[in-house]
Amino acid sequence: MTTTRYYSVAHHVMALTAEEEVFSLLGNCDPFEVAPAEPLIALSIRSRVPLPEGWTEEWRQEEEGEEIVCGHVDGHPAFVFYSHGKRAGWAACSKDYRQVRVSLGDLPKLTLDNAMMISYALATASADTLLFHASVVNRDGKGYMFLGPSGTGKSTHTRLWLKYVQGSRLLNDDNPVVRIGEDGKATVYGSPWSGKTPCYVNEEFPLAALVRLEQAPYNAIQRMRPIEAYAALSSSVSGKRWDRSIADGLHHTLNALTAGTGVWQMECLPDEAAAQMTSSTI
Repeated sequence: MTTTRYYSVAHHVMALTAEEEVFSLLGNCDPFEVAPAEPLIALSIRSRVPLPEGWTEEWRQEEEGEEIVCGHVDGHPAFVFYSHGKRAGWAACSKDYRQVRVSLGDLPKLTLDNAMMISYALATASADTLLFHASVVNRDGKGYMFLGPSGTGKSTHTRLWLKYVQGSRLLNDDNPVVRIGEDGKATVYGSPWSGKTPCYVNEEFPLAALVRLEQAPYNAIQRMRPIEAYAALSSSVSGKRWDRSIADGLHHTLNALTAGTGVWQMECLPDEAAAQMTSSTI
């Protein structure tokens, strides 16, 4: 028997229709469940549906054995998910990414998380919303985001804040959401996707600052100029930049974010002094 549940992430509603047992895999989404509402994104979940023969690959991303392959089926965007060479499942979307058909394969949990996260990032790109690859803490009612390439030390720096900067709490450790309000101010939100750290917090805070981290044998921090900040943030935002409508949406939101929020470059060691330097500066 199928049922539909609704989840709100940064005030964008997603509807999932699936067999009841599928929802046992989505404990990370429980804090985001809401009463039925008009969804921005609707996902229909099925199991073991063969990948259509018309599948064409366009691009792929691999990180630590997890692979997302982007392409299209019969003119519609589609994604195939792999883990260490094993096909986890696949998803096909409408052209606006708001209607999604998901087929669960050998790794249904990975497929569900990826399909939800990707469709969310793409469907909200034109709605002043950015899904970041970053780690974020809140302190004194404000959010502070740390970003950079994989292996830079985002989670390490966050843990240093949690240990040494009084009053700090983790909001999300991998995929926070940022929205720009009508007043031009940025708000950062927790999400159901937090990488290897289980932190699924349905809270929101004004975004006070963003810090791009770089490993170094010393600690130093300086504020970026807007054009530098735009380039630094762009590489940490999820989106299909070869899709014109998505690229335009990301560009508009990144411009607003860098114009209204401080962005800093931090060269640092993984030590207490680095955490104290960022917290006292930003």
